[in-house]
This record gives sequence, C-alpha cells and structure tokens, in this order.
Amino acid sequence: MITTKDLTKVYRSRGREVTALAGVDLHVREGEVYGVVGTSGAGKSTLIRCVNMLERPSSGSVTVDGLELTALAGREHRAGRDLRAARRRIGMVFQHFNLLSSRTVQENVELPLEIIGLDRTQRRRKAAELLDLVGLADKARSYPGQLSGGQKQRVGIARALAGDPKVLLSDEATSALDPETTRSVLGLLRDLNRQLGLTVLLITHEMDVIKTVCDSAALMRGGKVVEAGELTDLLARPDSLLARELFPLGDFGAGHPGHTVLEITFQGDSSAQPFVSQLARTYQIDINILGAAVETIGGRLVGRMRVELPGAHQDNVVPIGFLREQGLQVDVLDQRNGAVA
Repeated sequence: MITTKDLTKVYRSRGREVTALAGVDLHVREGEVYGVVGTSGAGKSTLIRCVNMLERPSSGSVTVDGLELTALAGREHRAGRDLRAARRRIGMVFQHFNLLSSRTVQENVELPLEIIGLDRTQRRRKAAELLDLVGLADKARSYPGQLSGGQKQRVGIARALAGDPKVLLSDEATSALDPETTRSVLGLLRDLNRQLGLTVLLITHEMDVIKTVCDSAALMRGGKVVEAGELTDLLARPDSLLARELFPLGDFGAGHPGHTVLEITFQGDSSAQPFVSQLARTYQIDINILGAAVETIGGRLVGRMRVELPGAHQDNVVPIGFLREQGLQVDVLDQRNGAVA
C-alpha cells in the first residue's frame, strides 16, 4: 500500500547541506498499522511528509495505493491536479491538531469537503457521520477552545477521514497527550483500521505506542531505517534492536560465573505453559529466575524471562532443547558482555 525506494531528502541552506533521509526503503502492507520510531532528528517527520508530498524528496520514489506520487509531482502538465487527487486518498493527523479556532468542530471537519466542492447538505451529513464515528457527535457545535486535547485530536482524525482515504498518516499524534488519553486515541486508530480497512502509518518516538497499536515497525537512526519488520518476527530475533527496546531486560541479573544464563521469549499460546516447573521436574535441576516481564504487544501477549541454570552451556544442551521443543525461543546469554552468544 505504501512503498518508498531509496528515498532521500537533502536540505540546502547558505551553502550547507543537511541530509534528513538517506536512502529509505519502506514497505507498508494494505490494512496494517505500521509504526516508525526513533529519537528526535532521526528523520521520521521528514519521511511522513515526503510520503504525502508535503515535502518533495531529493531523489527516490514514493508509491501509495499503486500511484507513484514522485512521478506525479515531477510532471509539468496537470501535476497539481493529479497530485491533489492522489492526496485526497491520504488522510493526515498532526501533532498539534491544526484546527481553526474560529470554526466549530463540525465546520473544521467540513473544511476539506468544502475545498473539494461538496454542497452544504452533503458536507453536514458527512461531518455528522464522522463525528459520530470518533465519539464526538455531541460536540459538533463546540469550538476547539472548549475541547480537551484528546477531543481535539479526535476532531483532527475525523477531518482526516473526510475524503474517505485509504491511508491515514499520523505524525506524533499522541505526543502532546497524557497517557490515558493517548491509549484512548490509539484505541480509536486501531478501531478505524479494523472497521474501515484503513492502512495506518504512524510516526512516534514512544515505544509504548508501537507496543500498543502496531502490527509492524521500523527503527530510524540518522535518516536511515536500521531495522524493520512485523513485531512478532522482530521479537523472535535475538539480535533485534527494536525487540530489545520494546522489551528491555537489561536491568535483570547476569547470573553467576560458570552457570548458564538463558533468555526465553514466549508469545501467544506458549505464554500459558508452566515451562519452568516442567523443566525443573523433568531434569531435577534448580532454576534461578533472574527477571521476567509480560506485556501485550500489537494485541498479542508476549513475555521474556531470564533464567540461570547450574553448570556450563555444554551441561545444559538437553534442557535447552526441551525448552525449544515447547515452542519457546531460547537464547544463551554471553556473561562476559551480556550479549546473546
């Protein structure tokens, strides 16, 4: 649904060049919620603004729903009209709401419908449907100044849906909200994704946002995507940077010299298995639990545990094999540097 290939954006000012995007390849599948995460300056917001051509890339391509937007933007004739038509299939939700204070909630939602030439009756009907969809039917006559931050963002989402887009872009839409309101807005985005079949691409610096709502994610650093994939696949990879940041176990103990330390990852059905007690009974070994955590990531229960077994690695080959036979991912920790051996 959304594909970027070798996307580059270079800003030039007073003889200096700053590379915001350096060859970004991204693929967002139809109907999924895809998160791009990274620290400030990683290039996230530039990426999303290039996806809808608010920023023109220096090179590379952007394709949304089968249309290559970079090609449309490059045409001399009909470029403006073609690009505007393509953009109507892309909704955009902004960090700071971007609502007009002099317009009511309903009038804010009607604005894009007014721009494309719908008559007043059609605009009112559509706006009422959208406000009902985001849970703000009773706020239609209110003004933005009378709303909470979460309500303002819901208005922004309703406005973004006015053109019946297939793709919804969210640029740090929850960063100005408190945790409870953030969960509510993320829940709304997930509901819209399921009800309307929307493909959602969201930009965030918060790992909790990725955990809560995303199916897939990409980690950006220095204008590049350094890792990307489905969350379930990333969590199953011992070398995944994203998995380590989503589910850190760094504060847990590293075990004793001469013993074997394992990191065990379990997802879905395997999370209900009493594998620690089964292992202890089957092989009559003492297991030291150094740390454990269970979270819901992308709607799926995921856990990670660090345990210590007596004896060296070669003495525990059979118990490790037993755990893997239970459908668990088991990685042996190198006690010298805390990395997976």
